[in-house]
Amino acid sequence: MKTACEPESLTGIQPSPSPGTLRGLDWLNFLLADVQTGVGPFLATFLAGQGWNEQRVGFALTVGGIAGILTQTPAGALVDRLRSKRALIATGVVALAMGALLIAIVPTFWSVVSAQVFIGGTSSVFGPAVCAVSLGIVGRAAFDIRQGRNQTFNSAGNVTAAVSMGLLGYLASDRSIFFFVVVLAVPTLLALLLIRPAEIDYDVARGADGGGKSGKAHSVRVLFRDRPLVVFLVSAVMFHFANAAMLPLLGEMLAKGHGRGSMMFMSACVVTTQLVVVLLASWSGRKAGLWGRKPLLLAAFGVLPVRAVLYTLTSNTGALIAIQILDGVAAAIFGVVSVLVIADLTRGTGRFNFTLGAIGTAVGIGASLSQVIAGSIVHHFGSSAGFLFLAAVASAAFGIFYFFMPETRDKLLLNPTP
Repeated sequence: MKTACEPESLTGIQPSPSPGTLRGLDWLNFLLADVQTGVGPFLATFLAGQGWNEQRVGFALTVGGIAGILTQTPAGALVDRLRSKRALIATGVVALAMGALLIAIVPTFWSVVSAQVFIGGTSSVFGPAVCAVSLGIVGRAAFDIRQGRNQTFNSAGNVTAAVSMGLLGYLASDRSIFFFVVVLAVPTLLALLLIRPAEIDYDVARGADGGGKSGKAHSVRVLFRDRPLVVFLVSAVMFHFANAAMLPLLGEMLAKGHGRGSMMFMSACVVTTQLVVVLLASWSGRKAGLWGRKPLLLAAFGVLPVRAVLYTLTSNTGALIAIQILDGVAAAIFGVVSVLVIADLTRGTGRFNFTLGAIGTAVGIGASLSQVIAGSIVHHFGSSAGFLFLAAVASAAFGIFYFFMPETRDKLLLNPTP
């Protein structure tokens, strides 16, 4: 049994956080999703409605991705080093709101590109910082369940934002969506204040030993000599390369000939995906602790090529929206379990957030190239060719993960706290 002075590293159990801190973490995940949704899939639809072709839309989205690529790894290292993780998140929220305001007021090519650079360069702290705060608050033993809960609230926020922004785009204007993002930034910052910094174990949050025994972080060179980590990195890059362009390309398809109604169709796509994530995210966290990581991730990899092929078989709007159920399955599993895999592989290294950032950099490269390459293929050869290309990449990713990735779940099963 754990004694009062026994460190978290020996038991895997973190002292129980206060209800206020847990509520703040829930609301932070919910509201961050609201803020990010407005400059996510809706941006491609907005730009297409402004008369931009596939290549120009792809370029604008890619620029934001490149800015994120250049800052993901430094952001992860910064999260590992700094204790003021709430301040980093707040900076990203303010920057995202300012970028959305610029897009709304001056939607010209260079202003949109500049906003994308600003947004991508500063909001890259969200992923590693929220994961670090969560791990530092609940500890390793409860992280499976907490990560599933984070994803549930994040997806619930996405659903709320997608419905609200779809209605705004249809009833008011496409531009109003970006003003809505600015408004949502305020309660997001307030949610941060509910999280008590004293309840975040700094060492556990960076993947080191807790209980006040700060260890020296492992060398980055040694870290990336770990074969399972390299295999996971390659698989994750290919997964996101295949996945990243699908929803924007679908949005551009829906924008043609539907006018202002295209925002409602895109809203329906996002809502369908996120409702599935809401239903599956907590389940994924629980089952990842019982079944292991690999079986669940194989399911996520497996549905991706099926989804891409299905897009080529119909032009019916209702059917296209229904296919987004598969997107929800993949997003729920990958969004939860991929972070758990990284936590497994970096346990005791002090490099958890750096590794999240580094993998985020590599994934960002894949996602950004996906936007440009798939957009160009669609522009020259049609949407079916673009989706089939993405299906081929997804199939290759499944094969690599199946044959070369080992199970990473700890063999010692601990009883997590709720």
